[in-house]
Amino acid sequence: MSKLEIIVASTRPGRVGPSVADWIEKEAAEHGGFSEIEVVDLAEVNLPFMNEPHHPRLGRYTHQHTRDWSAKISEADAFVFVMPEYNFGYNAELKNAIDYLHSEWQYKPVGMVSYGGVAAGTRAVQMIKQVVTTLKMTPVFEAVSIPFVHQFIDDDKRLVPNEIMRGAAKAMLDELVRMTEALRPLRESAAS
Repeated sequence: MSKLEIIVASTRPGRVGPSVADWIEKEAAEHGGFSEIEVVDLAEVNLPFMNEPHHPRLGRYTHQHTRDWSAKISEADAFVFVMPEYNFGYNAELKNAIDYLHSEWQYKPVGMVSYGGVAAGTRAVQMIKQVVTTLKMTPVFEAVSIPFVHQFIDDDKRLVPNEIMRGAAKAMLDELVRMTEALRPLRESAAS
């Protein structure tokens, strides 16, 4: 069994990312394919914009926040990015969090749960795929795309999914489990 980290990408006040992440965490727990699930909120991680003097591929981190971030990402076997779409693209905080590290991301699959208006965050997902594949991550095809996300948020700030969203989440989690196991030998050989 493996550890799944659900990364909440948005950090702005009034964001819906935590509501979406809470829902996908419940879906993942119900799914049962991962032995451990953790929500990692970039607003709480609070990384400054990249301030390491050395290239991340060297792993020579000078700041404690980078060492802590490295340890958090290293312990995961797979990820789900819960991400908004800003101006047809992904947000700067997510890109910054990815760019801090290098080998910690390698040979790990990533699922995308995106949200927004009519496009449901799908343009941001397409843009980030070229970033994650450069780091030897494997984005799974199956994804959850939530259009007009505010219609699914209730008065208690909980996301109330429809059957399409639930089905998409199951398909994404099924594939994440398969890819996590398929990539395990590569992760293990890279770690040794």
